[in-house]
Amino acid sequence: MNFMDMLLYGIYPYLVTVVFFLGCIIRYDREQYTWKAQSSQMLHNKNFRIASILFHIGIIMIFFGHFAGLFLPWEIWEFLGVSLQTKQLIAIGVGGVFGVLCFIGLTMLVWRRLFNDRVRATSSTMDTLILLLLYWQLILGLLTLPVSTGHMDGEAMKSLMSWSRYLLTFRPAEAVEFMADIHWIYKAHVFWGVTIFLLFPFSRLVHIWSVPIKYLARPYQIVRRRFRATVK
Repeated sequence: MNFMDMLLYGIYPYLVTVVFFLGCIIRYDREQYTWKAQSSQMLHNKNFRIASILFHIGIIMIFFGHFAGLFLPWEIWEFLGVSLQTKQLIAIGVGGVFGVLCFIGLTMLVWRRLFNDRVRATSSTMDTLILLLLYWQLILGLLTLPVSTGHMDGEAMKSLMSWSRYLLTFRPAEAVEFMADIHWIYKAHVFWGVTIFLLFPFSRLVHIWSVPIKYLARPYQIVRRRFRATVK
């Protein structure tokens, strides 16, 4: 174990977790009017809908895929009859499909943010920074795919799952040991992924907490057209 690995993969995630939760709570308490997605659709609507749909479908599926891949113990996968090799193959296939969808949508959104005068004029530094950081992280994730196909033994995936397990059980020294020998592209992907959570409370990403899930269970609304009263 070296100092940088311990700092980046053993200590940094805990610091980010504290900033993430405290930052979100404080921002919601003190700056509720900034707690929104701040959509710029009215400023430039061309291709925005398709870009937004591709991005959101891709990023949501990637998030849940990472969550299942990192935080579900491999014993559960084995109990379900899914070997690490099969799990890695599934991750490459599913991650590749939704990664490409997300890349197309995010490329359109990045271009719009940087090169449309009206959108750029109303964008804050954090708006641009978090979008570029998501773009960079997505590119790193796509670059892990050819690396993963080069070794289908599932050992890298098992190391990353072990790293997250030991972090969650507050054993950072043991967790870092699993990051020592994996490919640098995985290390970079983990570091920048954690960094997104560091910036989360200070960006428009906080609107994720306010996803209107209750709308899925609300009763149907009946909308009737109003007619003018007939004057006799």
